[in-house]
Amino acid sequence: MGKKKKKTSTEEELSTDELGITEKKKTTKKKTIKKSSSKKTTKKKKTTKKTTKKSTSKKTKKKTTKKKLEKTDFIQSSCNVGLVGHVDHGKTTLVKALSGTWTEKYSDEINRGITIKLGYAEAAIMQCPNCNLVIAESVANNLRKSKKDQKGMCPKCGTKLNFKRRISFVDAPGHEILMATMLSGASLMDGALLLIAANEICPQPQTREHLAALGIAKIENIIIIQNKVDSVSKEKAIEHYNQIKEFVKGTIAENAPIIPTSAIFNSNIDLISQKIEEIIISPELDYDSEFLFNIARSFDVNRPGSEIDSIHGGVIGGSIITGKISVGEEIEIRPGFRSKDGKYSSIVTTVQTIYEGKNSLNSAKPGGLIAIGTKLDPSLTRTDQLIGNVAGKPSTLPEVQYTVEIEAHLLKEVLGAEEKIAVTPIIKNELIMIVVGTSLSAGMVQNIGKKNTITLKLKRPICALDGSIVAISRRIKNRFRLIGYGYLVS
Repeated sequence: MGKKKKKTSTEEELSTDELGITEKKKTTKKKTIKKSSSKKTTKKKKTTKKTTKKSTSKKTKKKTTKKKLEKTDFIQSSCNVGLVGHVDHGKTTLVKALSGTWTEKYSDEINRGITIKLGYAEAAIMQCPNCNLVIAESVANNLRKSKKDQKGMCPKCGTKLNFKRRISFVDAPGHEILMATMLSGASLMDGALLLIAANEICPQPQTREHLAALGIAKIENIIIIQNKVDSVSKEKAIEHYNQIKEFVKGTIAENAPIIPTSAIFNSNIDLISQKIEEIIISPELDYDSEFLFNIARSFDVNRPGSEIDSIHGGVIGGSIITGKISVGEEIEIRPGFRSKDGKYSSIVTTVQTIYEGKNSLNSAKPGGLIAIGTKLDPSLTRTDQLIGNVAGKPSTLPEVQYTVEIEAHLLKEVLGAEEKIAVTPIIKNELIMIVVGTSLSAGMVQNIGKKNTITLKLKRPICALDGSIVAISRRIKNRFRLIGYGYLVS
């Protein structure tokens, strides 16, 4: 009888703690009366429960070992594909259609319906050995006639698909006030999908600005997605197509293919995954140079109220530019931690985990977007505090620079503004914003030299290689607008 009383009390605790229900005592009493009337049956039930627990534990052990094998066999992404374009043109919806992942995860993003931070997703590109169809795995699964049909099969001939390569998607925000975030994302891209909604006149302000950013970042492998064709007539879609052709004439995207699409209805998504394979090829990656990692995100993955023993170290996310990194190795982060007196000091920590998406890796190389778990106090990485830093092996990173010299090249017109504004020359003591890799800073112009060079005294230091591409913005009507680009001079 003592055992039975313990059982009822735990049932009451579960109901109050987990479900918030307090009135459960009557039902539990009835259950105990039934159990006491037949002692033999309760013994049988207990024995069956024990056996089922043993069998389930064996099954779970088998499953975990299988997962471990799959993790070691996981092939890292070899290419980063960016999604750029004006706000609300369907970038996040297209990522979901191509990869099966919805990249808007933060409450502000969900409530406002826009991408605020850089979003990441990865997809496996598959090929049919029979009909040679190339298609993203998620797209092939969506094209199944029934959910009961086997996954990973060719939608044309039904043959099992073979793995070809894995790619990562970088979902860049389209809103004008988040242009700096988009520019830092462009530094991670090997190719891009430029989304242009068919239900709006082309070009919109950020469509023009984002295309210029791709040109500055020297991203030539571009596919234009004429999205939301389901919301216009055939005649309007053709008229809009001609607007796109006129807009891209003379730009880096002049010869880019244009694919009419409805991302929300998965229309022509299979054609996009085929074009990605044709046009956005994996670049030649540098595995032999020193490890260099651009930090584009930083996280505290611990939930509020976590026990001290179960707290995980801070996480940094981004892309490896050169070299390799393995679990257990030390890394240095620069410029690093900012003290109360405004000075920066580098941080040295140890790599504890490496992930691409949900897949654990023992080591990582260039290509794709990864997250590195460290031994850092999570208070240092929470709310993206380490964005713009770079990580590398200790004593191998470039020096931290508080003053930089830039070889500047100005555009003819300000990009992103609704009206046409001519770009005037940069003057002394002007406030300029720069983006180098994933690093964002602002500085006062101290000197203007020969060959279009300008010297900036930065408010926030940067750590970057000589010759790095710099995006230059100026404050115009309470917004920093893109006015040019340049290169860091040693």
